[in-house]
Amino acid sequence: MTRAEPVTRAEPVTVVGLDAAGAPPHPALAPVLAAAGLVVGAARHLAAVPVPADADTATLGPLAPALRRLAEAVDAGVPAVVLASGDPGLFGIVRRLRAAGLPLRVVPAVSSVAAAFARAGLPWDGAAVVTAHGRDLRTAVNACRALPLVAVLTAPGAGAAELGAGLIGWSRRLLVAEHLGTAAERIRAVTPEQATAETWADPHVLLSLADTGPAGSGPTGAGFAGSGSTDAGSRPTDAGSADADPGTVGGMRVDNQPAAAPAGGWALPESRYAHRDSMITKSEVRALVVARLRPRLGRLVWDIGAGSGSVGIECALLGAAVLAVEQDPTSAATIRDNAATHAVDVRIVVGRAPAALDGLPEPDAVFVGGGGVDVLTAVLARRPARIVLTLAALDRVAPAVGLLRAAGYAVEGSQLSAARLADLPGGSIRLAATNPVVVLTGERQ
Repeated sequence: MTRAEPVTRAEPVTVVGLDAAGAPPHPALAPVLAAAGLVVGAARHLAAVPVPADADTATLGPLAPALRRLAEAVDAGVPAVVLASGDPGLFGIVRRLRAAGLPLRVVPAVSSVAAAFARAGLPWDGAAVVTAHGRDLRTAVNACRALPLVAVLTAPGAGAAELGAGLIGWSRRLLVAEHLGTAAERIRAVTPEQATAETWADPHVLLSLADTGPAGSGPTGAGFAGSGSTDAGSRPTDAGSADADPGTVGGMRVDNQPAAAPAGGWALPESRYAHRDSMITKSEVRALVVARLRPRLGRLVWDIGAGSGSVGIECALLGAAVLAVEQDPTSAATIRDNAATHAVDVRIVVGRAPAALDGLPEPDAVFVGGGGVDVLTAVLARRPARIVLTLAALDRVAPAVGLLRAAGYAVEGSQLSAARLADLPGGSIRLAATNPVVVLTGERQ
């Protein structure tokens, strides 16, 4: 039996989080600790709980020795406990233990991030949570620069002072929470400039908030107006606006998707997809189509006449749920392979539209890359918020526009003509034209 099959082991390692908010340990800790033959944790965690006198201990520093001790304990059937901070599944030790193939039982507590937001009296379901521990600090800084609400797990040399230095020039207020859940707990609201001038105790958590207005009008109001200790009872107010992005409230998103741009980008070259006889939406066209579809977490996109699946896959890369309809079984298999290559989940319906659309869940946006008037008519009957079509034949443009407008959709259209660089003998370069395509967008009124 290999470590790749941890669920079959009889004695899992119990990982117990110690509450970052200062609450007593979870009741599950006492019995597992009493039975433990090995207890692993940081020195402060080992000192905080009654470790049995006959249990071996391993103090966390370098992780490799502790992983080896834990693996030996599991193989010997010795009960083992790992003590961790807060929720060990949030940028915590659970990931490394799982990667080592250890069987786990996890008992989480309140994380330091949850505790910091609670102390500030702020909702955090729209926050991004990033870590600067063992990572490139620029990633955390750029998240704070880009997003209105970010929690950063810090590390020595990558804490509030360094993050503050990177945020000078951005309208941000920083809330720094030190020693959460202990008698030495201190929470301070500072500007980026003030953060750089301070020495901060480790460990600490930093909250970066967009400075949305004068004191009292938003997250910079009560408890955030300047430096100094912040009373845990302070309750900064949310300031909404009728003109604000409907995805935000008082600078904070109403969903938990602060950003979803894929690391590898979108509007990818055709070479990144398997396709047949160039039956693929070209990257220049795909860029506009995906923009018009507005994919994001919480939305369902239909890709009708999916071909290689490139449009739907890029919508999935941006967080949308995607349903691809394709009548050709060979192309459907290609879509499946392309989706696997790009590590996204696309549901594939093999069938001819419009009949294949019957019974499918209601879409938020639909891309019609293939089919005629009957397909568009069937899509309009479902009343999605947005419909995007690509048409190569000009005689199809007017009927499509007429159908969209008759159904109450406002219509925009563009013809895209691209000429790509191509090499000539002798080192010269020419422009090779691609076929022009009309892109129509209908938005339900």
